[in-house]
Amino acid sequence: MSNKDITISKDLFTPAHIDPANSEKIAKKSLNFWQDSWLRVRKNKGAVVSLVVLAIMLIMAFVGPMITPYDFDTQDTKHNNLPPRIQGLEDVEWLPFDGTLSRRDGTVYNAYEVRKIDAYYWFGTDNLGRDQFARIWKGTQVSLFIAFMAALIDMAIGVAYGAVSGYLGGKVDGVMQRIIEVIVGIPNLIVVVLMILVLKPGIIPIIIALTITGWTSMARVVRAQVLKFKGQEFVLAAKTLGASNSSIIFKHMIPNMFGVIIINTMFSIPNAIFFEAFLSFIGLGLQEPNASLGTLVNSGFKSMIAFPYQMIIPSLMIAIIMVCFNLVADGLRDALDPKMRD
Repeated sequence: MSNKDITISKDLFTPAHIDPANSEKIAKKSLNFWQDSWLRVRKNKGAVVSLVVLAIMLIMAFVGPMITPYDFDTQDTKHNNLPPRIQGLEDVEWLPFDGTLSRRDGTVYNAYEVRKIDAYYWFGTDNLGRDQFARIWKGTQVSLFIAFMAALIDMAIGVAYGAVSGYLGGKVDGVMQRIIEVIVGIPNLIVVVLMILVLKPGIIPIIIALTITGWTSMARVVRAQVLKFKGQEFVLAAKTLGASNSSIIFKHMIPNMFGVIIINTMFSIPNAIFFEAFLSFIGLGLQEPNASLGTLVNSGFKSMIAFPYQMIIPSLMIAIIMVCFNLVADGLRDALDPKMRD
């Protein structure tokens, strides 16, 4: 067929019919800032998996001590230093839950059979015969409580201090920033150790010690955000309408920096967990019979060669918690920080 035989229909040149009622209709549902941020977080597989792991660990921190028949502080010296043993998994050779231990000469033996003990300790026992499963989840509960409380107090103090300092400016800002510089100039470890020694080890003293210097980074971040917002239109409009300084700071500025506040708080939680574990490891943490992940690592370190599971399991718990919180914080930073958006 030649090109001369091809005919073009006039219908192809008919203008398309456009319905004025639907010309400006938005097909996709409009999303607010938090809904859009959540969609971005969901695209980050690492953050989503970390959220699931943290949720499971939070649930187990409260449920774990109750699903085992042993209390976390009950001692039974006849059952001391028993390795992990789990029903149904004790016959699986490649899993370390069969109740076996290695002697110094390399021979392997079943500690439960040798000592004629008919019991199951899922994570083994410590040198006093206390159930490690109950103690590890109880320690996770205590460590998370200390970290969350320290992070919340840091957030409250840091946000208020930084917002007031940045908004008032001038001499007030200069004095308040010099105070922060003095606090930051003193080594954090010295301040915390002195506070623990003065107040004696315990949950409340540890939280107070962690918050003495922990709020300074949040205060600096919030101050920088307030200085950026001071000259923007919504602040000038609020001033023109007669809003008070406190109303402008806490009702207009701070809600616009929730993303930055949440990100910094999420990063401060794993730091608090690690610092609490460090204090417990050097003997300045909780005292017996209380337990935290740091005290469990400290106890397991003393018998690491003979009974490695006593230190490996709580160390893994600390590592998992810190990695998950950091991955979640990275995901939130990418979702909430406009500069990180694609």
